[in-house]
Amino acid sequence: MPQVPIPSVSKTLADFVESSSWADVEAQSREARRSILNFFATALGSARDPVVTAAMRTLAPFSGAATSTVIGHSEPMDALCASFLNAISANLLDFDDTHPETIIHPAAPVAAPILALAETRRLSGREVLTAFILGVDVECRIGNAVSPRHYARGWHITSTCGIFGAAAACAKLLGLPAEGIANAIGLAASQSAGNVENLPSAAKNVSVGNAARNGLFAALLAQQGYEAAPRAIEGPLGWARTMGDEPDIARLLDGLGSTWEIAKNTYKPYPAGIVFHSVIDACLLLRERIGRQIDQIESVTVEGSALLLARGDRPVNNERDARVSIHHCVACGLLLGRAGVTEFAHETVVRPDIAQLRQKVRAELDAQMPDGATRVTLRLASGKVLTEIVTSPRGSQAAPLSDRDIEEKLREGVRTGRSDWDADRVIDAVWRIDAADDVGNLLQSLRPPSASRLTTSN
Repeated sequence: MPQVPIPSVSKTLADFVESSSWADVEAQSREARRSILNFFATALGSARDPVVTAAMRTLAPFSGAATSTVIGHSEPMDALCASFLNAISANLLDFDDTHPETIIHPAAPVAAPILALAETRRLSGREVLTAFILGVDVECRIGNAVSPRHYARGWHITSTCGIFGAAAACAKLLGLPAEGIANAIGLAASQSAGNVENLPSAAKNVSVGNAARNGLFAALLAQQGYEAAPRAIEGPLGWARTMGDEPDIARLLDGLGSTWEIAKNTYKPYPAGIVFHSVIDACLLLRERIGRQIDQIESVTVEGSALLLARGDRPVNNERDARVSIHHCVACGLLLGRAGVTEFAHETVVRPDIAQLRQKVRAELDAQMPDGATRVTLRLASGKVLTEIVTSPRGSQAAPLSDRDIEEKLREGVRTGRSDWDADRVIDAVWRIDAADDVGNLLQSLRPPSASRLTTSN
């Protein structure tokens, strides 16, 4: 009796995406809106950052029909460029959402292209939310299949897996059949890239932007009949093994359609790498205990997992270093009692008192400490020793941010990002996106009139 071939990963995921409807995902829509609200918060917070504006200047001469909103700006760009720009601005400040099992930041690579695409096709809010939830599921499930070795080997998993979510979500919005969605996923496998070595630089954000833009590109190519190998992900020379991993197919597919990865999503209270949040929380607790004795701190020891030390035991030369620095997070928590965008800005990073306290910090490995947990020990000049251990920092699944926390994060993003967008209008629009008949009209209503349009109308 002939053996029935096992369906490929791309085909299985494509069948799932093609067959899923709003009724299947509606129960996840609140978390999806929280994620998209956080996406707008982080994108607005860095929309005017020099990295984003430099990318805008670079892309502008090559942009096609200006159909899609660039968050925080008045002038639209074409969908591919808007996808790239909105993804890098959402990811730039290390303030975006986090899927704890993989450390993928799900929204930036998926929300950016589907919102840009929605503006070109008069798509409803329910269509957009359905595609977003499915795209997040695809990217995180593929991430599950190769974690934690993939990231530990040096692949920036938000970029390398985010493109699969973007491709699947955009193919869903384009109404492609399962075969087309599978091809889009396979085409994404040929464009997946991004490395951890680049995390302290703007090059990290380029790969996140490319995940968004190239995921949309993969879906558009599939719409035109482009094909990909059926086993582009799990084949002997496919994506997973090329990047050094034997994929765990059972983990990838377990609970497909009945459990949802977006339900595990978390949101950051601090614009720093997720593994540093427990360091900040521990230092805030210690600051309360020592009161005004900050100048009496003789030394600070931070103990944590190998991941914490690998990501954050580094010298601080600029604000990007600071967002992935154990030493700077300690200084913010102990000396300033805050860890917002301002505390990781250049003006704070170069302060002599901050730099002096950073020099008193030593990082040590505790192999028994789980990733994301920290023990911080202070030694004062008097000889007194104080210790705090944090295993579930604020913003984690055990201590989640509230809706109001995320709303305030967006308002703060508008302020610190010097945007002329109206925060309350954005908040209202995201919460009611499921009722929108045309997401494009909703997004366009958020853009302030540009100077050129004001001049023309006058």
